[in-house]
Amino acid sequence: STLTRAQKVAQAASRIFGTHIGNGLQSGRKELRKNLAGPKIMSWYHRPIGKDLDPLFVDPDVERKKLKIERLARRGKVTPKKGEGKRAKKK
Repeated sequence: STLTRAQKVAQAASRIFGTHIGNGLQSGRKELRKNLAGPKIMSWYHRPIGKDLDPLFVDPDVERKKLKIERLARRGKVTPKKGEGKRAKKK
């Protein structure tokens, strides 16, 4: 073959150690070799219990929001529908 001894050694080293023989350009190979961060980040947050896991589960945050909207509606303070805001009433 036409490869020099140094080139053969470099090829063997790249096969053994998983390095890349390139042309000096950035390839992103270093980033691809890093461990994935997704599973670690996902472990920081709890999985919310929803209707899909337990059909009898009632989310207290959703209930609180419904009660607040009902309370505001009785006082006439709910958010206006699109086109019925302050600016539309001025005209």
